[in-house]
Amino acid sequence: MKRSETIPLPEGMHRIQISMSYPLRWVNSYVLLEADGGATIIDPGPRTSETEQEWAEALEGLGISFADIRQVVLTHHHPDHLGLSGWMQAKSGAPVRMSKRSYQEAQTMWGEDAAIDEVLPAYFGSHGMPRDKVEQLGEHMKSFHAQVAPLPEVTYVADGEWLDMGNKRWTTVETGGHAPGHLSFYAPETKELLCGDAVLPQISPNVSLQPGSDPEPLATYIAGLHRLGTLDVAVAYPGHRNPFAAFAERVSYLLTHHEERLNKMAERIREADTHAYDLCIWMFSDRLGTQQLRFAMGETLAHLQELVSRGIVKQEQRSEGEFVFVANGTA
Repeated sequence: MKRSETIPLPEGMHRIQISMSYPLRWVNSYVLLEADGGATIIDPGPRTSETEQEWAEALEGLGISFADIRQVVLTHHHPDHLGLSGWMQAKSGAPVRMSKRSYQEAQTMWGEDAAIDEVLPAYFGSHGMPRDKVEQLGEHMKSFHAQVAPLPEVTYVADGEWLDMGNKRWTTVETGGHAPGHLSFYAPETKELLCGDAVLPQISPNVSLQPGSDPEPLATYIAGLHRLGTLDVAVAYPGHRNPFAAFAERVSYLLTHHEERLNKMAERIREADTHAYDLCIWMFSDRLGTQQLRFAMGETLAHLQELVSRGIVKQEQRSEGEFVFVANGTA
Protein backbone atom coordinates (compact mmCIF):
# COMPACT_ATOMS: atom_id res chain seq x y z
CA MET A 1 0.00 0.00 0.00
CA LYS A 2 1.37 3.40 -0.94
CA ARG A 3 1.56 5.99 1.79
CA SER A 4 -0.88 8.30 -0.02
CA GLU A 5 -3.60 5.64 -0.18
CA THR A 6 -6.38 5.60 2.37
CA ILE A 7 -6.22 3.20 5.30
CA PRO A 8 -9.52 1.66 6.52
CA LEU A 9 -10.85 3.29 9.70
CA PRO A 10 -14.39 3.65 11.09
CA GLU A 11 -16.99 4.34 8.44
CA GLY A 12 -16.68 7.84 7.04
CA MET A 13 -13.08 8.40 8.25
CA HIS A 14 -9.98 7.99 6.10
CA ARG A 15 -6.31 8.49 6.93
CA ILE A 16 -4.09 10.00 4.25
CA GLN A 17 -0.36 9.70 4.91
CA ILE A 18 1.25 12.83 3.49
CA SER A 19 5.00 12.94 2.89
CA MET A 20 7.28 14.99 5.11
CA SER A 21 10.93 15.09 6.06
CA TYR A 22 12.95 12.40 7.85
CA PRO A 23 12.73 10.93 10.47
CA LEU A 24 8.93 11.04 10.67
CA ARG A 25 8.52 10.61 6.88
CA TRP A 26 4.78 11.25 6.82
CA VAL A 27 2.04 13.02 8.74
CA ASN A 28 -1.45 11.65 9.26
CA SER A 29 -4.13 13.75 7.61
CA TYR A 30 -7.70 12.66 8.20
CA VAL A 31 -10.68 12.99 5.87
CA LEU A 32 -14.06 12.87 7.63
CA LEU A 33 -16.87 12.37 5.12
CA GLU A 34 -20.46 13.54 5.47
CA ALA A 35 -23.41 11.46 4.27
CA ASP A 36 -23.93 13.87 1.35
CA GLY A 37 -20.31 13.61 0.19
CA GLY A 38 -18.95 16.73 1.86
CA ALA A 39 -15.62 16.44 3.70
CA THR A 40 -13.65 17.85 6.61
CA ILE A 41 -9.86 17.71 6.27
CA ILE A 42 -7.79 17.50 9.46
CA ASP A 43 -4.16 18.72 9.14
CA PRO A 44 -3.42 18.59 5.38
CA GLY A 45 0.38 18.40 5.80
CA PRO A 46 3.35 20.44 4.50
CA ARG A 47 3.25 22.04 1.09
CA THR A 48 5.51 20.66 -1.64
CA SER A 49 4.83 19.70 -5.25
CA GLU A 50 4.84 16.07 -4.11
CA THR A 51 2.23 16.59 -1.38
CA GLU A 52 -0.01 18.58 -3.72
CA GLN A 53 -0.02 15.59 -6.04
CA GLU A 54 -0.67 13.22 -3.14
CA TRP A 55 -3.81 15.14 -2.25
CA ALA A 56 -5.03 15.19 -5.84
CA GLU A 57 -4.65 11.41 -5.97
CA ALA A 58 -6.17 10.89 -2.51
CA LEU A 59 -9.29 12.90 -3.27
CA GLU A 60 -9.73 11.13 -6.59
CA GLY A 61 -9.45 7.80 -4.79
CA LEU A 62 -12.19 8.87 -2.38
CA GLY A 63 -14.40 9.99 -5.23
CA ILE A 64 -14.53 13.62 -4.11
CA SER A 65 -13.08 16.89 -5.34
CA PHE A 66 -11.68 20.05 -3.76
CA ALA A 67 -15.16 21.57 -4.14
CA ASP A 68 -16.47 18.95 -1.70
CA ILE A 69 -14.21 20.15 1.11
CA ARG A 70 -16.44 21.91 3.64
CA GLN A 71 -13.72 22.88 6.12
CA VAL A 72 -10.06 22.40 6.90
CA VAL A 73 -9.39 21.97 10.63
CA LEU A 74 -5.90 22.36 12.10
CA THR A 75 -4.71 20.89 15.37
CA HIS A 76 -1.74 23.30 15.45
CA HIS A 77 0.52 25.60 13.49
CA HIS A 78 3.55 23.42 12.71
CA PRO A 79 4.39 23.16 8.97
CA ASP A 80 3.67 19.43 8.77
CA HIS A 81 0.10 20.14 9.90
CA LEU A 82 -0.76 23.65 8.71
CA GLY A 83 1.37 23.80 5.56
CA LEU A 84 -1.10 23.01 2.77
CA SER A 85 -4.10 24.70 4.41
CA GLY A 86 -3.79 28.00 2.54
CA TRP A 87 -3.31 26.19 -0.76
CA MET A 88 -6.26 23.91 -0.04
CA GLN A 89 -8.39 26.89 0.95
CA ALA A 90 -7.57 28.60 -2.36
CA LYS A 91 -8.61 25.50 -4.33
CA SER A 92 -11.77 24.74 -2.34
CA GLY A 93 -12.98 28.02 -0.88
CA ALA A 94 -13.38 26.22 2.45
CA PRO A 95 -12.84 27.92 5.81
CA VAL A 96 -9.73 27.00 7.76
CA ARG A 97 -10.30 26.59 11.49
CA MET A 98 -7.67 26.70 14.25
CA SER A 99 -7.23 28.23 17.69
CA LYS A 100 -6.47 31.92 18.04
CA ARG A 101 -3.31 31.12 20.00
CA SER A 102 -2.11 28.76 17.28
CA TYR A 103 -2.71 31.37 14.59
CA GLN A 104 -0.68 33.87 16.60
CA GLU A 105 2.18 31.36 16.66
CA ALA A 106 1.94 30.93 12.90
CA GLN A 107 2.27 34.69 12.47
CA THR A 108 5.26 34.77 14.82
CA MET A 109 6.94 32.02 12.84
CA TRP A 110 6.05 32.91 9.23
CA GLY A 111 4.05 36.13 9.13
CA GLU A 112 5.17 39.25 7.29
CA ASP A 113 6.95 40.63 10.37
CA ALA A 114 8.37 37.31 11.60
CA ALA A 115 12.00 37.34 12.69
CA ILE A 116 12.34 33.80 14.02
CA ASP A 117 14.94 32.97 11.33
CA GLU A 118 17.35 35.31 13.13
CA VAL A 119 15.98 35.27 16.67
CA LEU A 120 16.04 31.51 17.27
CA PRO A 121 19.66 30.96 16.10
CA ALA A 122 20.83 33.88 18.23
CA TYR A 123 18.96 32.50 21.22
CA PHE A 124 20.53 29.07 20.86
CA GLY A 125 23.92 30.73 20.38
CA SER A 126 23.53 32.45 23.75
CA HIS A 127 23.09 28.99 25.26
CA GLY A 128 26.36 27.59 23.93
CA MET A 129 25.53 26.39 20.41
CA PRO A 130 28.68 26.67 18.21
CA ARG A 131 28.73 29.39 15.55
CA ASP A 132 28.73 26.99 12.57
CA LYS A 133 25.60 25.25 13.84
CA VAL A 134 23.95 28.60 14.56
CA GLU A 135 24.51 29.60 10.94
CA GLN A 136 23.11 26.32 9.65
CA LEU A 137 20.03 26.76 11.83
CA GLY A 138 19.24 30.14 10.28
CA GLU A 139 19.17 28.65 6.78
CA HIS A 140 17.17 25.71 8.04
CA MET A 141 14.47 27.97 9.47
CA LYS A 142 14.11 29.84 6.18
CA SER A 143 13.36 26.56 4.40
CA PHE A 144 9.95 26.28 6.06
CA HIS A 145 8.43 29.37 4.49
CA ALA A 146 7.70 27.60 1.20
CA GLN A 147 6.02 24.75 3.09
CA VAL A 148 3.40 27.03 4.66
CA ALA A 149 2.73 29.55 1.87
CA PRO A 150 0.23 31.00 1.52
CA LEU A 151 -0.95 31.25 5.11
CA PRO A 152 -4.72 30.74 5.26
CA GLU A 153 -7.48 33.09 6.24
CA VAL A 154 -8.51 31.66 9.59
CA THR A 155 -11.73 31.17 11.53
CA TYR A 156 -10.97 30.70 15.23
CA VAL A 157 -12.11 27.66 17.22
CA ALA A 158 -12.35 28.06 20.99
CA ASP A 159 -11.73 25.56 23.76
CA GLY A 160 -14.96 23.69 24.48
CA GLU A 161 -16.54 24.57 21.13
CA TRP A 162 -18.41 21.81 19.32
CA LEU A 163 -17.65 21.00 15.67
CA ASP A 164 -19.65 18.78 13.34
CA MET A 165 -17.19 16.64 11.41
CA GLY A 166 -17.95 13.42 9.57
CA ASN A 167 -21.50 12.96 10.89
CA LYS A 168 -20.26 13.20 14.49
CA ARG A 169 -20.05 15.98 17.05
CA TRP A 170 -16.61 16.68 18.45
CA THR A 171 -15.76 18.92 21.37
CA THR A 172 -12.58 20.98 21.23
CA VAL A 173 -9.86 20.55 23.87
CA GLU A 174 -7.12 23.20 23.80
CA THR A 175 -3.79 22.34 25.39
CA GLY A 176 -0.18 23.38 24.76
CA GLY A 177 3.43 22.46 25.35
CA HIS A 178 4.11 20.81 22.02
CA ALA A 179 2.47 23.79 20.34
CA PRO A 180 0.67 26.70 22.01
CA GLY A 181 -3.04 26.54 21.27
CA HIS A 182 -2.94 22.90 20.19
CA LEU A 183 -6.44 21.52 19.59
CA SER A 184 -7.64 17.96 20.09
CA PHE A 185 -11.18 16.88 19.19
CA TYR A 186 -13.17 14.41 21.28
CA ALA A 187 -16.35 12.58 20.25
CA PRO A 188 -17.90 11.46 23.56
CA GLU A 189 -20.55 9.18 22.03
CA THR A 190 -17.91 7.00 20.36
CA LYS A 191 -15.01 7.84 22.70
CA GLU A 192 -12.76 8.83 19.79
CA LEU A 193 -10.02 11.46 20.04
CA LEU A 194 -8.29 13.28 17.20
CA CYS A 195 -5.22 14.21 19.22
CA GLY A 196 -2.80 15.69 16.68
CA ASP A 197 0.65 15.75 18.28
CA ALA A 198 -0.55 16.23 21.87
CA VAL A 199 -0.11 12.50 22.51
CA LEU A 200 1.74 10.17 20.15
CA PRO A 201 1.82 6.39 20.47
CA GLN A 202 5.53 5.68 19.93
CA ILE A 203 7.51 8.88 20.31
CA SER A 204 7.43 11.65 22.87
CA PRO A 205 6.05 14.85 21.31
CA ASN A 206 8.69 17.54 21.16
CA VAL A 207 8.29 20.20 23.87
CA SER A 208 10.50 23.19 23.03
CA LEU A 209 11.27 26.53 24.60
CA GLN A 210 11.78 29.29 22.06
CA PRO A 211 11.74 33.07 22.30
CA GLY A 212 8.40 34.82 21.84
CA SER A 213 6.40 31.70 22.65
CA ASP A 214 5.22 29.94 25.81
CA PRO A 215 7.76 30.78 28.56
CA GLU A 216 7.08 27.49 30.41
CA PRO A 217 6.14 24.94 27.75
CA LEU A 218 6.85 21.82 29.78
CA ALA A 219 4.59 22.93 32.63
CA THR A 220 1.91 23.67 30.02
CA TYR A 221 2.40 20.28 28.39
CA ILE A 222 2.17 18.41 31.69
CA ALA A 223 -1.05 20.27 32.57
CA GLY A 224 -2.45 19.36 29.15
CA LEU A 225 -1.61 15.69 29.61
CA HIS A 226 -3.46 15.66 32.92
CA ARG A 227 -6.49 17.23 31.24
CA LEU A 228 -6.48 14.87 28.26
CA GLY A 229 -5.99 11.97 30.64
CA THR A 230 -9.41 12.60 32.16
CA LEU A 231 -11.12 11.72 28.86
CA ASP A 232 -12.54 8.24 28.35
CA VAL A 233 -10.80 7.38 25.07
CA ALA A 234 -11.41 4.14 23.23
CA VAL A 235 -9.26 5.04 20.22
CA ALA A 236 -6.96 7.98 19.52
CA TYR A 237 -6.03 9.22 16.06
CA PRO A 238 -2.57 10.83 16.26
CA GLY A 239 -0.69 13.09 13.88
CA HIS A 240 2.11 10.53 13.48
CA ARG A 241 2.27 6.74 13.55
CA ASN A 242 -0.86 4.60 13.89
CA PRO A 243 -4.17 5.04 15.73
CA PHE A 244 -3.98 3.48 19.18
CA ALA A 245 -6.21 2.30 22.00
CA ALA A 246 -4.17 2.44 25.22
CA PHE A 247 -4.54 6.19 25.56
CA ALA A 248 -4.56 6.48 29.37
CA GLU A 249 -1.49 4.28 29.63
CA ARG A 250 0.33 6.41 27.06
CA VAL A 251 -0.49 9.61 28.93
CA SER A 252 0.82 8.08 32.14
CA TYR A 253 4.03 7.00 30.39
CA LEU A 254 4.66 10.49 29.01
CA LEU A 255 4.19 12.08 32.42
CA THR A 256 6.70 9.67 33.93
CA HIS A 257 9.09 10.15 31.01
CA HIS A 258 9.35 13.90 31.56
CA GLU A 259 9.87 13.58 35.31
CA GLU A 260 12.67 11.10 34.69
CA ARG A 261 14.29 13.47 32.18
CA LEU A 262 14.07 16.36 34.65
CA ASN A 263 15.74 14.25 37.33
CA LYS A 264 18.49 13.15 34.98
CA MET A 265 19.27 16.72 33.93
CA ALA A 266 19.24 17.95 37.53
CA GLU A 267 21.75 15.28 38.54
CA ARG A 268 24.05 16.28 35.67
CA ILE A 269 23.94 19.95 36.65
CA ARG A 270 24.73 19.09 40.26
CA GLU A 271 27.96 17.58 38.97
CA ALA A 272 29.02 20.72 37.07
CA ASP A 273 27.68 24.00 35.71
CA THR A 274 26.69 23.60 32.08
CA HIS A 275 25.51 25.35 28.94
CA ALA A 276 22.21 24.14 27.55
CA TYR A 277 24.02 23.03 24.39
CA ASP A 278 26.47 20.83 26.29
CA LEU A 279 23.60 19.29 28.23
CA CYS A 280 21.69 18.81 24.97
CA ILE A 281 24.37 16.76 23.27
CA TRP A 282 24.92 14.80 26.49
CA MET A 283 21.22 13.98 26.70
CA PHE A 284 20.58 13.29 23.02
CA SER A 285 23.60 13.00 20.69
CA ASP A 286 26.45 14.97 19.12
CA ARG A 287 25.57 13.57 15.69
CA LEU A 288 22.20 15.20 15.12
CA GLY A 289 21.20 16.86 11.88
CA THR A 290 20.12 20.49 11.97
CA GLN A 291 16.40 19.81 12.42
CA GLN A 292 16.87 17.19 15.11
CA LEU A 293 19.37 19.44 16.89
CA ARG A 294 16.77 22.25 16.88
CA PHE A 295 14.24 19.93 18.49
CA ALA A 296 16.78 18.65 21.01
CA MET A 297 17.93 22.15 22.01
CA GLY A 298 14.36 23.35 22.42
CA GLU A 299 13.52 20.27 24.47
CA THR A 300 16.58 20.73 26.68
CA LEU A 301 15.75 24.38 27.32
CA ALA A 302 12.13 23.55 28.11
CA HIS A 303 13.24 21.10 30.78
CA LEU A 304 15.84 23.51 32.12
CA GLN A 305 13.19 26.20 32.46
CA GLU A 306 11.01 23.77 34.40
CA LEU A 307 13.94 23.03 36.72
CA VAL A 308 14.40 26.77 37.22
CA SER A 309 10.68 27.22 37.94
CA ARG A 310 10.85 24.43 40.52
CA GLY A 311 13.85 26.08 42.20
CA ILE A 312 16.19 23.17 41.47
CA VAL A 313 18.65 25.02 39.22
CA LYS A 314 19.46 28.65 38.40
CA GLN A 315 20.33 30.36 35.13
CA GLU A 316 23.32 32.69 35.22
CA GLN A 317 24.77 34.95 32.54
CA ARG A 318 28.54 34.91 32.33
CA SER A 319 30.74 37.83 31.29
CA GLU A 320 31.03 36.58 27.71
CA GLY A 321 27.26 36.92 27.37
CA GLU A 322 26.39 33.25 27.37
CA PHE A 323 24.08 31.58 29.86
CA VAL A 324 24.90 28.63 32.07
CA PHE A 325 22.80 26.57 34.44
CA VAL A 326 23.96 25.86 37.97
CA ALA A 327 22.56 23.85 40.84
CA ASN A 328 20.54 25.85 43.32
CA GLY A 329 22.08 25.19 46.71
CA THR A 330 18.96 26.36 48.49
CA ALA A 331 16.65 23.94 46.69
